[in-house]
Amino acid sequence: MTFDRLDDLLKAPPADLGVTGWSVVEAVSVEAFVEATGFGQRDGTIPPLMFLSLTNLFMPDLISVPAASNGVNYGADSVRFGPPVKAGNRLRAKGRLTKAEPAGGGVQTTVEIVVEAEGEKEPVCVVASLSRWMP
Repeated sequence: MTFDRLDDLLKAPPADLGVTGWSVVEAVSVEAFVEATGFGQRDGTIPPLMFLSLTNLFMPDLISVPAASNGVNYGADSVRFGPPVKAGNRLRAKGRLTKAEPAGGGVQTTVEIVVEAEGEKEPVCVVASLSRWMP
């Protein structure tokens, strides 16, 4: 979803942001993540913290704010991890803008990002992602 003005962000919540396309996390990417961070097993299972980092990959497909000079990942209000998933599975994210308020001279948003793995009944990661959008 595109918000052409920062004021549009403030008026929007709650708003469904849609669903991203499917993305595949290859084993080589999982190995590189484990090597770089030290988090995870070398068994081909995607580490939970990798799901969290993938939310930044999905975010631009869920929300766009061309009126902002920049957007900053401000952190997360909450994070919940679901079942383990092997590399090679297809993942996608659903987004919902749950909150927007003036902050730091711009607008701070909370977007609930639900990461799904194809064939899994429950989400593999749910994040209340915080972003700052500056004029």
